[in-house]
This record gives sequence, structure tokens and C-alpha cells, in this order.
Amino acid sequence: MSVIEIFLIGVGLSMDAFAASVCKGLSMRKFSFRDALVIGLFFGAFQGMMPLLGWVCGRGFAESIGTYDNWLVFGFLSVIGGKMILEALKSNDRKTEEYSLKIKELFILAVATSIDALAVGVTFSFMKVNILFSAGLIAATTLVLSMAGTAAGNKFGAKYKQRAEIFGGIILILIGVHSLLEGLSVVPPQSVGFVL
Repeated sequence: MSVIEIFLIGVGLSMDAFAASVCKGLSMRKFSFRDALVIGLFFGAFQGMMPLLGWVCGRGFAESIGTYDNWLVFGFLSVIGGKMILEALKSNDRKTEEYSLKIKELFILAVATSIDALAVGVTFSFMKVNILFSAGLIAATTLVLSMAGTAAGNKFGAKYKQRAEIFGGIILILIGVHSLLEGLSVVPPQSVGFVL
């Protein structure tokens, strides 16, 4: 898997965290870089840890189902991406939460927004991926986008929240389709970017 694909997966996975950060930014009376950094660190750390945990769990049975790995990658990422799109389409009725920067609340939000990354980590265990680099890139991408989401929410409101979640879901589905096409030899292996 290429660096560009890992980055795009990171962008896709970070959309839930981005949306939650937008909500935090919406309820801030005045933008605080410190608070945005804390929010970004929480979301980034969990988005980085969950793929590692999923990868460790998945390594136990990755070798026994290597024949079907591209189909599993396609299935996992399509389900995760589809779920993100459906949740985004249903999110019109969600109310903006009142702002408060509480560690317990951030912890719960960070876990909730990173569950999809656990499944992606299992998917990574079926592929030739440098997991430490991949998890680090996903964490860094989420940190930056979460901080940007906090700032954007504070400045522009929730106008683009739903579109961001849909975009993230589409990215994950497209990466899954690319993996399937590689497995079926429709496209050459590692055809995007450079290999890790």
C-alpha cells in the first residue's frame, strides 16, 4: 500500500473526529489554539492507537486467509465507508453540543470516533503495510484535521460537517475498490504513489 493511500485512509478515518471538532469549535465563544491542540491530540492519539490494536489482533489470522485478503479489505472499507455516509445523511437532526473541554468527554469522543480505525487496523494486517508509519501518519493527519475542524467550526459553523463525513466515507470505499482491483489484477499492485 502506498503512502498516498495511507494518507487518504487517514483523511477518511479522521472525518468523524473532524466533525466532532467542528462541533467543539461551534460552541467556543472564542477560538483557543490551546484547546484546539488538546482536542487534536486526543483524536489523533486514538486514531493512531486503534489501527495498531486492530493490526495486532488481525495478525493472528491474516496468514490463514491470505487468498481472500483483497476481498476482505474491500469488504471492511466499504462497510466502514458506507456506515460513515449513512450516519452523515442521518445527522441533520443532531443538535450542536454545548462547549466544554473536559478530559472525560474528550476521551469518550476520541474512542467513539476511532472505532472505525480499529477495523482498518485489522484490514492492514492482511496487507504489506508498515504499521508504525501508517498509524503515525493517520494520527498526524487526524491531529491536523481536528485542529482545523475546531477552527472552522468556530469560524464558519456546521455548514460543511455533513459533506466532510460523506467525503470521508467515499474515500474509504474507493480505497477498498482499488484494493479489490489489485487482487483481481485489473490494476497493477502498488499503482498509486510509492510503496512503504
